[in-house]
Amino acid sequence: MSNPFKKNNKQKDMNPQEKETTKDEELVDANLNETSDTETNDTETTSDVNVEPTKEEELTKQLEEANAKIEEQNNAYLRLAAEFDNYRKRTMKEKAELIKNGGERAITSILSIIDDLERAITVMETSTDVPAVQEGIKLILSKFMSTMNQNGVLPMETEGQDFNTDYHEAIASIPAPSEDLKGKILDCVQKGYILNEKVIRHAKVVVGE
Repeated sequence: MSNPFKKNNKQKDMNPQEKETTKDEELVDANLNETSDTETNDTETTSDVNVEPTKEEELTKQLEEANAKIEEQNNAYLRLAAEFDNYRKRTMKEKAELIKNGGERAITSILSIIDDLERAITVMETSTDVPAVQEGIKLILSKFMSTMNQNGVLPMETEGQDFNTDYHEAIASIPAPSEDLKGKILDCVQKGYILNEKVIRHAKVVVGE
C-alpha cells in the first residue's frame, strides 16, 4: 500500500522555495481546468442557441417567403392583364374590319346582275319585242334572288299564313271572305325578308277579320 504520509514527508524534505513553486503550479493547473470547463459550457450553450432559431428569425423568414409569393402573383397578374389587353385590341380591330368590309362578298356577287340590268336597258331602247324584254327581266330577277339566297337572304311566305307581329306589319284589315280566313293574311303589299333567321324587313300585309 502507498503511504499517505509519503507526500507530506516529501514536502517536509523540500526547502521553502520549492514548496512555493509546487503550490503555484497546483494553482495554475486548477485555474486551467476551471477555464476549460467554462469554455466547454459556453460552447455547448452557443451550439444550443444556433440550433433553435428565435421567434423573430422565424417571423422574418415567413415574411420573406410571403413577399416572394406576393411578387410572383403580382407578376403573373401583370402578364395576364397584358395578354387580355392585347386580345381586346385585336378583337376590336377584327370587328372594325368586319364591319367595314363585311358587305364586300355580297356586293361582289351582285356586280354581274348590275351588268345584266345595264344590257337589258340597252336592249329595251331599240327592241320592239316586249315579251322578249319581259322574259329577260324575269331571268335577271331570278338570278338576283338566287344570289340573295346564297348570301342568307330569304323572302317571307305570307299567303294564307297566320298574322304574326314578329314577322308581319298589318297596314289594313278587311272582312274575311270566310270564317277560316279570320286572322289570316289575305294580301301582301310589300314582301318581308329574313337574313340568317333574323327579320331585316317586316312584310306589310292585309289581314282578314
